[in-house]
Amino acid sequence: MISIEEARRYYQGHESSHDFDHVLRVLALAERIARAEGGDLEVVRAAALLHDIGRAEEEATGGDHAAIGAARAREILAGYPPEKVEAVAAAIASHRFRSGPPPATPEARALFDADKLDAMGAIGVARAFARAGAHGQRLWVPPDVAAAQGDGTPDHTPVHEFVVKLSRLREVMTTATGRAIAEERHAFMEAFFARLEAEVRGER
Repeated sequence: MISIEEARRYYQGHESSHDFDHVLRVLALAERIARAEGGDLEVVRAAALLHDIGRAEEEATGGDHAAIGAARAREILAGYPPEKVEAVAAAIASHRFRSGPPPATPEARALFDADKLDAMGAIGVARAFARAGAHGQRLWVPPDVAAAQGDGTPDHTPVHEFVVKLSRLREVMTTATGRAIAEERHAFMEAFFARLEAEVRGER
């Protein structure tokens, strides 16, 4: 329905945690999950390639990038079978962690899990620190401080990101394949942040 090169042009200028490399990683994971769990691979591919096209508009207007992306996907894919276009749009509309409708189809669940998995493990840690560097954040605060401050603090750090969001992602997986991958990635993140704390304290 849409090729990688056609999709790439919609992501010019996106910041590194949601750039086209992120899209390609989500694509690979979504295809892996869909092959194991079932679903229309053509729909999964198109949804993965277009799932974040609404981010620039969200940043400019404060809208919901998933809803914006679903609407834009309908425009981009006009001319393809309507049922497939709607399946792509539904998957995009339901891929957010904090809001939006729950993923209700195999294709939507494959995209949802793949997108969350890309925020976990080694790549999840790398994304958290890349975003921290771009926003001038500190590298570390004690985890209990991060937990007490919660989300939305102006003193946000990668530790906040782990405590508030990343550590919860394995709980929201919607497929058996996603849960298995999430367990391994979660264990890596726990080990990383424990090691980081030990190094900060001069214990390792």
